[in-house]
Amino acid sequence: MTDDSHADAAADFIEATRSSYDTIAPAYSAEHPDGLGDGPLETALLTAFADLVRTTAPGAPVADAGSGPGYVTARLNALGIPAFGIDISPHMVALAREAHPRLRFEVGSMTSLDVPDATLGGIIALYSTIHIPDPELPGVFTEFHRALRPGGHVLLAFQASEGEHIHMTERYGLDISLDYYFRTPAEVAGFLAGAGLSLDAQVRVEPRGEQRLGRAFALAHRPSASG
Repeated sequence: MTDDSHADAAADFIEATRSSYDTIAPAYSAEHPDGLGDGPLETALLTAFADLVRTTAPGAPVADAGSGPGYVTARLNALGIPAFGIDISPHMVALAREAHPRLRFEVGSMTSLDVPDATLGGIIALYSTIHIPDPELPGVFTEFHRALRPGGHVLLAFQASEGEHIHMTERYGLDISLDYYFRTPAEVAGFLAGAGLSLDAQVRVEPRGEQRLGRAFALAHRPSASG
């Protein structure tokens, strides 16, 4: 693939994802006002991430990449972390600002974070990298590495499956064009390592209730210059 065709493919998936989430933003936000709920494991992992950021980069901002309705951004701020949200969908950002008017939400893409090098204390991406095609994911994690301070942490959550790609044309009774890429924890760990991020921990959760796929969490960090 030439550089131009690769750029065109990247632009196509970004625009399709933006348009799809703009379409379903009200219904999605109504269904997921707080997608973490009161799950003890998810709450514990988010709290542990906040503690790590507070220890390694006190006072540094944290980006919630793919912030959606903004509930993760809000939870991090409640834990004392100066987090801000980034989402590709302007409609989703507008709803997050309405729900959390004191917090900062911006339209943007995790493929190109609008932050200076080595400024973020952490990046959290819960169920948002699932829309990134495999050829684009190394670039996303390289962008995370660029934006993080040395020692800064990344927390990911994603549905765990081996090489599964789903294309959805309808959700909530609305027409969309949205791709989902489900990967194993080992695959995600490989992408992180390839971007220079060191894996600290992985957690895999078996399917619950009506869930077809299990969930996985990956915690990594940008190594310091001394290693």
